[in-house]
Amino acid sequence: MKTDASRYIDQAKKMLLNFTQKKDYLWLGIYFAGMAMLLIWDMAFLNKPAFSKVFTAYFNSLFAGLLVIIMAAFLGWGGALLEFYTKRNGNVFARTTFEFLVNMIKSIPQIIGILVGYIFLAILISHEIVTGSFWQLVWMAMVISVFVFMEVKELLDERIEYFSRSDFFNAMLCCGIKESRIINYEIFWKNSKDHIFQKLISILGITIFLQCSIDFIVSVGLTSGISLSSFPNTLGNVLAKLDSKQDILAIGNLFTNPGYFPNLFTKHLQGINIAILITFSLLCLYKISNGYLRRKDL
Repeated sequence: MKTDASRYIDQAKKMLLNFTQKKDYLWLGIYFAGMAMLLIWDMAFLNKPAFSKVFTAYFNSLFAGLLVIIMAAFLGWGGALLEFYTKRNGNVFARTTFEFLVNMIKSIPQIIGILVGYIFLAILISHEIVTGSFWQLVWMAMVISVFVFMEVKELLDERIEYFSRSDFFNAMLCCGIKESRIINYEIFWKNSKDHIFQKLISILGITIFLQCSIDFIVSVGLTSGISLSSFPNTLGNVLAKLDSKQDILAIGNLFTNPGYFPNLFTKHLQGINIAILITFSLLCLYKISNGYLRRKDL
């Protein structure tokens, strides 16, 4: 007979096997473990001003990303409902106007649209209309959400269309259930929340990528009045600054002096740290999103 210790070991093995088979949980654990290791390393080797800058940049990017998720979810939900009702009520003018606005947003490249939003933010900051990092991050999130919410809207449109073609929708209408309850509760909540959650995870990765891309464009110096110093610290913002760029360029020393490698993680830690944060975060978000997709069989 098995002892209590052997049973506990078997249970632990089963739990570990179950955990590793759930790729989204596995990569979520890898992400938190990686962040914890990076934090310990930074506390040991990164000077206090640089540590504060990196810490602030990470949480500003995360905060902006969460705001984008919330705003994109509400905009996508509102857009899907508007499209459904404008098609159902037969009002040609309302349907045409809505389709024009949707197509106009789709026709603008995300990078260009967000860059224009950043330019307006820089103007507002220079005139002291938008002050404080919090409201600047809110503005950034609003701008980004306008150009990514279409992904949520298109997903919700597909879910409405899928259920509208089945007897599910008409049967509930015949039972006297309101269209709004059918769409919001039966379709979105009960039958689509996993799809929506997976989409929002991917939007967080898209947000970080777009934010970093815009920060690098701004760092080139579009005008004398718009620079990285106009905006709060984010991952892309800090990486695009001169001191971080010099840290990244130090990697080139490895071609002539391979023994210089250990110095990258001590003397040039700020830029290397930010680069690792961006790359590791994007990789883990992709793996988490993909793992959740497969686990839920979406």
